[in-house]
Amino acid sequence: MKIKDLDVVIITEGRITKNFEAGEPIYLQPGQVGTVVMEIDDQTFEVEAWYSLRHGNRTGRSITDFSPKSHTCKSMTATRQSFSPAVYFVGAGPGDPDLLTIKGQKLLQAADLVLYADSLVPKQMLAEVGPQTECIATGSKTLETIVPLMITAVRQGKIVVRLHSGDLTLYSAIHEQMQALGEADIPFVCVPGISAFQAAAAILNCELTVPDLVQTIVLTRISGAASAVPEREELASLAYHQASLGLYLAARHVEKAQKQLLEHYPADTPVAVCFRVGWPDEKIWLVPLGEMAALSLRENLIRTTLYLISPALKTDLPRRSRLYHPDHSHIFRPKR
Repeated sequence: MKIKDLDVVIITEGRITKNFEAGEPIYLQPGQVGTVVMEIDDQTFEVEAWYSLRHGNRTGRSITDFSPKSHTCKSMTATRQSFSPAVYFVGAGPGDPDLLTIKGQKLLQAADLVLYADSLVPKQMLAEVGPQTECIATGSKTLETIVPLMITAVRQGKIVVRLHSGDLTLYSAIHEQMQALGEADIPFVCVPGISAFQAAAAILNCELTVPDLVQTIVLTRISGAASAVPEREELASLAYHQASLGLYLAARHVEKAQKQLLEHYPADTPVAVCFRVGWPDEKIWLVPLGEMAALSLRENLIRTTLYLISPALKTDLPRRSRLYHPDHSHIFRPKR
């Protein structure tokens, strides 16, 4: 289907902003995502159009080929969003494309360049990228290669998405990237994502902070070759609190981890062993802490594995918070 055969309109922010005659090229402003609405034989179709004008090139290119994505309803809403040239660090979530934030989705649609950690981000996360987007896997690259790619692209007026797994605030190695960008005077923005511990708890239908049982969540890891855990944060000392604990990057050291956890947690404490949460081959086992290492070794789990250790994983907990109790009052529900 060709635009040249159609009469089209572009709807932005709920208003018709321009009518296009059949055959007229369509242009979007830098970084915009537009909804193109096409009327064909009294039927209305809606498709996404992605475009970013190149820095210093005001001629641009027309968007000419579309396949109708869906019939529109009586009301049509726009998906236009403008982004300035910069590096956008985006948390991709654990691996399920449906858990990507709306802002992350819009950035992938608007990006000129996407650098993604292919060892941790499944390719289905790239389904939202626009047709103009260049995608580069970084699993085999060093910081000395990755950062210049981002700097060069932004200086050319491009929108760059640096796509990391999970949430950016946990073990994402963005600190040194932001430092390098700052030294080069390159603007950057962080867009959060869902972490694996959150996705796993949701899959298990579990609240990790159950009243009168556990009110603290600890997120930690085991020392590895890439970086060491400070001595004051050793796993055994954190286990002392018997809080809900999300243990990352520990599958290769699971026997050591189990030994340290058992110094304070009871052996029958529930553990969710979560392999590739959100990926098509996701697996989750619920076992007592005393069996965590044996299961991991039996299933040959050596990477992309999260351990959730928590008394809140017990399914028969007759607990209730005071928040919605009829005897509890607060500013929004005062005493009568």
